[in-house]
Amino acid sequence: MASPGTARAQSRQMLEDAGYTVRTESDPAAAVRLAAEHRYDAVLFHTDLQSARGADRMRSLKLALAGTPVLALCSPSDPIRPSNALRHGADDYLMLPLDRHELRTRLRRILEMAELDSRVAYFQDQVSKRTSTQTLKAQSQSMQNVLERIDRVAPMRSTVLVVGESGVGKELVARSIHFKSTRTRAPFIPLNCAAIPPNLIESELFGHERGAFTGAHVRARGKFEIAHGGSLFLDEIGELGSESQAKLLRVLDEREFMRVGGDRSVRVDVRVIAATNADLETLVRDRSFREDLYYRLKVVTIRVPPLRERRPDIPHLVETFLSELSRANAIALKRISPEALQAMQRHTWPGNVRELKNMVESILVSSRTEIIEIDDLPQEIRETRSLPRSGGIAAGMTLAEMERELILRTLEQTGGNRTHSATLLGIGVRTLQRKLHTYGIDVPSTRRRPRRSSRHDK
Repeated sequence: MASPGTARAQSRQMLEDAGYTVRTESDPAAAVRLAAEHRYDAVLFHTDLQSARGADRMRSLKLALAGTPVLALCSPSDPIRPSNALRHGADDYLMLPLDRHELRTRLRRILEMAELDSRVAYFQDQVSKRTSTQTLKAQSQSMQNVLERIDRVAPMRSTVLVVGESGVGKELVARSIHFKSTRTRAPFIPLNCAAIPPNLIESELFGHERGAFTGAHVRARGKFEIAHGGSLFLDEIGELGSESQAKLLRVLDEREFMRVGGDRSVRVDVRVIAATNADLETLVRDRSFREDLYYRLKVVTIRVPPLRERRPDIPHLVETFLSELSRANAIALKRISPEALQAMQRHTWPGNVRELKNMVESILVSSRTEIIEIDDLPQEIRETRSLPRSGGIAAGMTLAEMERELILRTLEQTGGNRTHSATLLGIGVRTLQRKLHTYGIDVPSTRRRPRRSSRHDK
C-alpha cells in the first residue's frame, strides 16, 4: 500500500509533468490553514477517514476551501473509504496506487464541474442582483426622490456617495445605478472596507504581485482590476486608513494604480460608488478622513432615507420579501393580514429595511397558517401603538413646543421608559436626555407618567 508520503510525491510528479503548479503539505492541520489563507484550483487529500480525527480534518478542509473541489486518495484495502470520503465532502475519489491517466482524468473532471458550478452561481447571482432592486420601488415621496436621482446619475461617469443609516439599502441603490448605466454588462464588484483587515485592504483593492508579502505565492488581481469596465462599490468607506485613502484618490484622479509589490502601472476604467453610515464631514474635521478624497467622492450624493421616513413603502417591501423568501426557502407563499401590516407600519424599525427583511423571514418560517396575523409578529412590533390623537398639538404652536409635546406624549405611552421612547422618536437615548433637560421634562427613575413642568420650572 502506498504511504501518504509516497502518494504525495507520486501525485506531485504526475501533475507537474502535466503542467500543474503543485504545493504539498504533510501536516493535515497545516493543509487546512493553507486552504483558508490561499486560493487553490483543487486539493488532493489523503488521510484516514475511518478515524474521527480524519473525518474532522476533511470537514474542516471543506469549510476552509469555500467551493474548491477536493479529490480524496483512498486505499484499496479499505472498501469503505471511498463512501466515507464522499460523505465527508470530497467531490470525487481515486484509488491508490495512482494511475497517471486516471489522476489527470479525475482531476480534470472535478475542475470542469467546479467551473460549471461557478458559472451557474454567477448567473443566478446576476439574476438575483437585478431582481433585488425591486425593493427600491416606492410609494413614499422621499424614496421616489431617490429613484429619480438614480435615473439622473446612472448614465454619468461621476463618482457617487450614498449615505444613510445602517440597513437602509445603500448597496441596492449602488446596484441600481450600475444596472441602469451603460456598464450593466460589466461586473458590479462590492467590497466592505470595514470587513477587511487594514494590512490586507490594499491587496484587496489593487491586487499583489507574487512574493509581495508572506503567503503571496501567485499574482492576484484586486477589486479594481476585476471591476474593469464596470462599477466598484466601496461600502463603509470611512473605515479606510490614511494610506489607502491616498492611493484611492490617485486611482480616482489618474485611473491607474500599481499592485502591491509591483512597479508597473495598471490602467482601469471603473466607476466608483462609495457608501457610508458615518458623518464624513465630521471625520474630515477630525482629520481622520482626507478632505480632498471626500470632495472627490461626493461629486454626486444620494441620501437613502431610513424606513421610518418611508412608511408607505412597507407594504410593498413586505410583499416583495414574502415572495422572494418563499421562493428561496421552497415555502408556500403566504399573505399578511391588514392588522399585521398596520403594526409593521407603526414600528420605527431602527435596523431599517434589513431588520424588516429578517423579521419577515423569521415569521415566514415559524408561521403555520396561510395568513400571517398580528400575533405572529415579534412582541416589540405588536406592542407598538400609534400616538394618541387628542390634545397637545395645535395650530400656532412653535416647532419647539410641538417637539416638547410629542416627547411628553411618547413618554406617557411608554410609561417613562427612555430607551423605548427614544426608539419610537427615532433618536438616540443621549439626544432624548438633552431634550428632556432643554424642555424641563422630569422623568422619575420609576416608571410613572412624566411631570409636565413648565419651562419656567427649570
